[in-house]
Amino acid sequence: MFLVCGEALFDVFVVEDRPDGLTLDARPGGSPFNVAIGLARLGWPVWGLMGLSADFFGDRLRAVLAKEGVGLVPLPDRRAPTNLAVVRLDDRGVPAYSFGVPETADQSILPGDLPDLPDSIRAIHLGSIDTALEPVGSALLALAQRETARRFIAYDPNVRLTVEPDPEIWRRTLDNLAPLVDLMKISTEDLDLLYPGRDPEEAAHSWLALGPGLVVITDGEKGARAWTGRVSLSLPCHPGPLVDTVGAGDTFQAGLLAALAEMGHLSREGLASLDRERLAAALDFAARAAAATCSRRGADPPRRHALPHLPEKCP
Repeated sequence: MFLVCGEALFDVFVVEDRPDGLTLDARPGGSPFNVAIGLARLGWPVWGLMGLSADFFGDRLRAVLAKEGVGLVPLPDRRAPTNLAVVRLDDRGVPAYSFGVPETADQSILPGDLPDLPDSIRAIHLGSIDTALEPVGSALLALAQRETARRFIAYDPNVRLTVEPDPEIWRRTLDNLAPLVDLMKISTEDLDLLYPGRDPEEAAHSWLALGPGLVVITDGEKGARAWTGRVSLSLPCHPGPLVDTVGAGDTFQAGLLAALAEMGHLSREGLASLDRERLAAALDFAARAAAATCSRRGADPPRRHALPHLPEKCP
């Protein structure tokens, strides 16, 4: 079972700019929310550690999670509103986000709210804006510190400077979490925001030295690169119809985690034993999942039957 931690919100797309106003299309989203849905659609049991509001949007998010089979860790209700992200797409379908609601429900989780986790939870994924905001950022760091020796932990910074504009806070968050995680996935866009001009390979090796067993750097239409202590490789993206790239990175992360689990590599020892063929298969699976999401509006991850077979699980 996976535990996915972080924000659940609504992506509000501007679909028409009218003389008398705007036409909007609101869809459930948030990076961890998307990862949780992606894992569930790929056939894996998932729980979410997500601060949800008691407002209309929060009720709708609960309904979507329940429909997809994602459970929720019980958390105190602090009556904060749901986070809303206004999304504008450029000509290539690449989103730009703006957030206008402060002190939202997802940010209200306190370190004291963290429950004991059952043994059935094998892996934890965390990332995105809630790791860089307080008090939830301290809660997620405390969770990673508590669980790092007991469970597989994955992390995707998913930087949003429109939420927290200080890159130093994001860098400090990454520095605090990197020694605690097994898998780090970061985009070249985020790498350039946090460390302008830094060589991706040098960055990957520096993070491997801190503790992660696998570092993956995605680069949109250029594909992805991955490094372990034994192997490294590059893989192209999968071309296909493009509506927008909303949720593509989150779907990639869900696909990568699902592939590692399906092949029996979702552990520190499993990452250490990855050979080139199996790493390529995992990345290809994740890239195909991301391509499917890019072919439709918003974060809409594919289901397992729509993706190729993977190598059999290691004995």
